[in-house]
Amino acid sequence: MNAMNPSPSSLAGWPAHGRGQRGLSLIELMVAITLGMLVVAALLALFVNVTRTNNEMSKANRQIENGRFAIQILEGDLQHAGFWGRLGYSMPPAPSFPAPTAIPDPCVVSGWNATITQNLVSVPVQGYADGGALGACGVSGVLTNSDVLVVRHANTCTTGAGCDGGNDSGPQIQVSACQAGSPPPEKQYVLDSSAASAAFTLKQKDCATPALLRKFVSNIYYLASSQGQPTLMRATLSNGAYTVQPLIEGIEAMHFEYGLDTLGRNGLPTSATNPPDGSADTYVSCAPCDLSQLANIVAVKVHLLARNLEPTPGYIDTKSYQLGGTAIPAANDNYKRHVFSTTVRLVNVSGRREQP
Repeated sequence: MNAMNPSPSSLAGWPAHGRGQRGLSLIELMVAITLGMLVVAALLALFVNVTRTNNEMSKANRQIENGRFAIQILEGDLQHAGFWGRLGYSMPPAPSFPAPTAIPDPCVVSGWNATITQNLVSVPVQGYADGGALGACGVSGVLTNSDVLVVRHANTCTTGAGCDGGNDSGPQIQVSACQAGSPPPEKQYVLDSSAASAAFTLKQKDCATPALLRKFVSNIYYLASSQGQPTLMRATLSNGAYTVQPLIEGIEAMHFEYGLDTLGRNGLPTSATNPPDGSADTYVSCAPCDLSQLANIVAVKVHLLARNLEPTPGYIDTKSYQLGGTAIPAANDNYKRHVFSTTVRLVNVSGRREQP
């Protein structure tokens, strides 16, 4: 055998690395690529599902947060409705609170006389079916499924005591604490549309020091579109004019039921000899309510319909919703919704009616 061409048998003792090496065949390579793509596809599907689930949970959490926050805002303001300092409170038998003689116009913010102020104080809560009557208050663009709620009360802190009433030149209320003279102090008050009014002459317990002032609060709640979203709006009386601000996005419908105190403790209709007892005997969806209804509101049921701010692909909302006595038909769109409801007792109004 030629030394330059050794025979195959002579290669048997050579090291393995000296032999020819083989790679993956084309079929093996294609199988490996296919398996890898399947693994990547499974991981991608898992990632997409987790991301979609997280997005839906984020939407749901925000919807719940918005609904609860909106309920909390309305509930907090309604709990203060009819608070006028010590006005109307005394040891039993309590004096009768001034009765309204006409339904007050929330948009009249100046030139108040004794009749207007009496009606404002005596009607701390008003309801409307829409904002048509409140254009002068700056209320506009009210959504179809939105009642409008007006809430009135005095500020919980006195003017100049570090709360927002200290810089407000608009309406203020002053209640007497001086025990001298007649009528009793719990019936003496001055409500004027200007903080600088010379009419604020009532005194504190020493009958010499001027009684403290409190800001007159008037808030109007309604729903309107803000930046493309249905939004809970509030028009607030400040410095003698209403200022509108958006509060909570995603509130699509809002309705109220008003609890009326029409029966005495014996279960019979109220009269001069059978006074009201401060409990809600019946609930009505009056919007607007008449004068007799407004004068006897002691509780409010609040119903809100909140929706997600973003649509959910592949989801169709075919459900209808019941907000108290109002039915909301199915929207048949891609937004998820939830109803929030609560009952708020007007503690200041009902407390003045309670009998020992």
